[in-house]
Order: sequence, then structure tokens, then C-alpha cells
Amino acid sequence: MSSNPRESWVALREDNQLVEVMFDRPDQNRVLGDIFLGKVEAVLPGIQAAFVDIGTGKAGFLHVSDLILDDEDDDGNGNGGRRGRRSQKLPPIQDHLKKGDELLVQVTKEAISTKGPRLTAEISLPGRFLVYMPHSSRVGISRKIEGRDQRSKLRKMAQEILPKDSGGLIVRTVGEEVTKEKLEREFNRLHERWQGIVSTAEERSAPAAIHREATLISGVIRDLFSDKFEALRVDSKQAYDEIVDYVRTVDEELLDLVHLHHGHGSLFDEYGVEEEIQKAFRRNVPLKSGGSLVIEPTEALVSIDVNTGRFTGKGKKDPEQTILRNNIEAAREIAKQLRLRDVGGIIVVDFIDMESQENRDKVLRELRSHLGRDRARTKAFEVSNLGLVEMTRQRVRPSIFNSLTAVCSSCGGVGRVYTPATVVRQIERTIKRAAAAKEEKSLVVRVHPEVALRVIEEEPELLKRLKGRTRLELRLRDDPLMRLDEFRLLSGPAETDVTEKYAA
Repeated sequence: MSSNPRESWVALREDNQLVEVMFDRPDQNRVLGDIFLGKVEAVLPGIQAAFVDIGTGKAGFLHVSDLILDDEDDDGNGNGGRRGRRSQKLPPIQDHLKKGDELLVQVTKEAISTKGPRLTAEISLPGRFLVYMPHSSRVGISRKIEGRDQRSKLRKMAQEILPKDSGGLIVRTVGEEVTKEKLEREFNRLHERWQGIVSTAEERSAPAAIHREATLISGVIRDLFSDKFEALRVDSKQAYDEIVDYVRTVDEELLDLVHLHHGHGSLFDEYGVEEEIQKAFRRNVPLKSGGSLVIEPTEALVSIDVNTGRFTGKGKKDPEQTILRNNIEAAREIAKQLRLRDVGGIIVVDFIDMESQENRDKVLRELRSHLGRDRARTKAFEVSNLGLVEMTRQRVRPSIFNSLTAVCSSCGGVGRVYTPATVVRQIERTIKRAAAAKEEKSLVVRVHPEVALRVIEEEPELLKRLKGRTRLELRLRDDPLMRLDEFRLLSGPAETDVTEKYAA
């Protein structure tokens, strides 16, 4: 963990490799898990949803399924009860909400791109061992706790500490070996917190923030840190003290795993984290065998193409086995990259074509096996008729790539710019427009040096030809400060910029 007043980073390493990275900055305006008193801006019966103003700029999206409680099992992370409700028979949202209504809502998904945050009225308060759901009436156990006897024991224990008509509980994965006394203490803290939230909401006017989720580092310690970790290292004395204070109250045996970094160099540099983060931005991911992945994020989905590259196996007699080995290695790396980049939504993987259905099944099993390590919910479907594997991964926040980067001002976000030859043709058409307007006598064309070089080497007669056709005095001037695909037209002795006047 690396922390300073301007930003906080958490890096998870498994088998000496970076597998997950999270970060937070004050300017990111994170609201995931926060509770707001919102005001309904509009109710849309056609899509059975409402837009709710929570005071963060973009209105939140509240579907009717997030107003109705059910008794489905939960994943132990406070996200339960939402799976499958779209297919249930639900009463019309207009029977529940109208414009101007105020209600408590919680953010379950950050605003991403042009979409506002996703909201639910089913509030859940996560603790270390429990998730408390004030509006529910059920007791659930994390799916990752598999033993039937242990699940039964924990369910009974949770039911005993839960007063009648006081809500519902989920026992989290980390609570598998917890005592009844610890469960009861945590429930009392969460219940008291909920009562404080209700009191605060009664005193406020919508829209208003009522309760903020834990900071990044505090949330990670609460949700993830356990005796399964070899060590937890942090480079901030303040964060270290806060972690030690918290761990001492919940599990003193974990204190020996917490270490403050004292080295002269950066903690992340010492473990190669910074370099691994930079690699996570690359479009091309090399595989050890010589093949590669090409990862292309778009607005609608993320496409992943698997290439063999120089990987041809030990012999050429059985290409199907060579392709199988390449695809299996790619499946492992894909699962790792999705987790590392925090990619969410729809993902389409184009594996190398295999003739054998048995081999296709092997690759799919390998992919699903490694996706099982992911905390985010994932689902990989069967290989389609086109040889594609379609899958989904839970998306609750923008990916690391989108959070740390901005749209390129030169290329408009497409990742490519016009070639010098294309720019020269644009300049030619623009000069002809200027001549047709009959308002100019002389123009200086300012361009990137590579565009100027293209004209000098490939089209030395261009300016002379244009002068003859347009009757304009034309000069070419290179400027290394220009973008590769940018040009400017400067008019007259004063060199007034008239580019926008004539450019398409």
C-alpha cells in the first residue's frame, strides 16, 4: 500500500506477480457505497426506472428491481438480492415513486462515461464479518464458505444475534471462523451506524450526502486482509498507524503481518509495481510462448484477440495441439489481465480456431478456472458459432486505464492520427476553399516538420501548382510544436489565423 495526501494505491500480488491494483484520489469523486438522500427527477414507466438527483452532477439510475426486496443468496460483499430480479414479476415503478419524492439510496456502480451512477434503495452496511441490510429479513452466508455444516453453524449464530424485525445479515467470507461474540459486537456497531444514518437523513433536505463509505485503504483492510496474506506492507506512517489500530480491534493475530516500509527507495519500485501498472496500459500483451493478446477497449465492449505469433510448438505434425497450448496459456493471461485492468462489462475473446470440440471445452474450463480467483462476478459463455467466447465481468467503477488517462487531444480518443499524406490533401482542399472565397491574397501554411518533409520530398511542385490554380501567394513553414495531423493557415502580413474559416 502506498499513500500520501494526494492519492492512495493498493496493489495485490500473488505468486510474485501483480494481479490487482486499486487507487483513489480526492479529485476522482468516488461515491461507490455512499448513501444519499436523493430526490426523484423523473419516473420512466417505459423502462421501469427512475432518475434520482443525489447532488453529484449526474442523476443516478434506479431500476424498479432495486426497490423490491427478495430472499436470494448474496455474494457476501453487500451486493446481494439483485441477481435475477429483472426476470421476476415486479409491480410498476410508478406505483412506488413519483417526481419530487425523497428516498435514501446507495451507489452500487460509479458513473462511467456518459452514464450516471447506479443506485439501490436496498441499503447495505458492510463490516468485517457481516453485511447488515436494514430493509431485509433474511440471513445469508457468503457463497465462498462451502462446508454445509459450517454454513449451517454460521447461519444459526447470525439468527441468534439478530433481534426480531431489525433487518437482515450476510456472514462474509472472512467471518468463517468468527465467534458469536465478535459477530454480535459488529452487528451492534452496524445497527448503531444505521440509526445514525436515519437520524441524519431526517435532518437534511434532498439531495444530500448522508454516509460515506470507508476510504480505499480502510475498505481493503476490512474486506480482504486475513491470515491468508503473507504480509501487508505500507509506506505511510499515518496509514500504518490506522491499520494497526483497526486490526488490533478485530484480529490481533494479524498484527505480525503488517509492516511499515523503511527503505530509502519507493515501496512500489522495490516490488516492481510501477512497471507492472505501466504494462497494464499496453494494447499488446506478449505470452511466454511467443504468442500475444491484443486488447481493444471500446464504448460497448472489450475485444481480445489471441495470436500465435512465433509459437509453432515442438513440431508441425499436430497443429491442433500447438493451438490448444497457445489458447490455454492465453486463457490464463486473459483472466489475469481482466482483473489487473479492472475491465468490466461485455468482453468478447477471439481464440485461435480449434476443430475439436473437446479442445474448445478445455480452453473454456481453463478460462473459467482462472476467473474463479477474481473477486468481481464473471461469467463465460460457451464458444459461439463464430468461434468467439462471450463473457461478462462485474463493473462497478471505471477501469484503471480510464481513470488514469484522458482522451487524446490530437486523435480525439481513437488512438490514431492522420498520416502526413492525408494532411497534405486536407491542406490542398482548404487552400482551394480559401481561393474560392476570394478574400485572401497570401497565406502561410504552418505544419508539423514531418508534413513539411513529405511535401519537399514527395510533392515538391505542390505549392507552385496551387499558386497557379488559386492565384494566392503561398509559403510553407514547419513548426515542431504542431501536432502531426494539425495545420494552420495564416493570412496576410499580420499572419492572422484563418484556419477555422476554411477548414472542413
